[in-house]
Amino acid sequence: MNSVPIRILVVDDHPVVRHGLVSMLRYEPGIELVGEAADGMEAARLILEQLPDVVLLDLRLPGLSGVDIMRQVRPQAPQVRFLVLTTYDTDEYIGSALTAGAQGYLLKDTPPEDLVRAVRGLMQGRAALEPGVAARLLERVARPDDMDELSARELEVLRLLVAGASNKAIAAQLHLSENTIKTHLSRIFEKLRVQSRAEAVAVALQRGIVPMER
Repeated sequence: MNSVPIRILVVDDHPVVRHGLVSMLRYEPGIELVGEAADGMEAARLILEQLPDVVLLDLRLPGLSGVDIMRQVRPQAPQVRFLVLTTYDTDEYIGSALTAGAQGYLLKDTPPEDLVRAVRGLMQGRAALEPGVAARLLERVARPDDMDELSARELEVLRLLVAGASNKAIAAQLHLSENTIKTHLSRIFEKLRVQSRAEAVAVALQRGIVPMER
């Protein structure tokens, strides 16, 4: 039995970039392209109309910015995942995007196969972060000696989060309820001084709290 395809919406105001992404994704197995948008207002409308699984989102757009789009539509469509694809890797852009709800942040020179891998990873609950972006996040979080120590259970949850497990998968592996996992994640975010799964993964890897697999 065939799995349900990942429904994707592409948002970029540069025609060459947008058409290139559309052409690449159109023939990718297991992916269904549900639309494309060239400006913020059109993107917000299409997201709420199509409810895609993943939105490939540029940050600088006419009308509404990528951050504005996420802030506007997330309350109405919390299930939609946002993968930022941009040329900007400054603290201002990274922090604003992740705080607004982006689950991934990649640069436009990312190889196509890595982009597709990131899209599939998002559907499995994994954060998709450019290595340089992950490093920059460290400048926005507390120093190691300022962090509250994680409990043994919280470390278990964090390791599984870094491995890409969803809340449901973490709950199953640890024989806990999903609500309990959400509570643990909330405490982990608080102790790491982060606001999202993506930030938690970046901090865990860069601080060495969870060893990076090679």
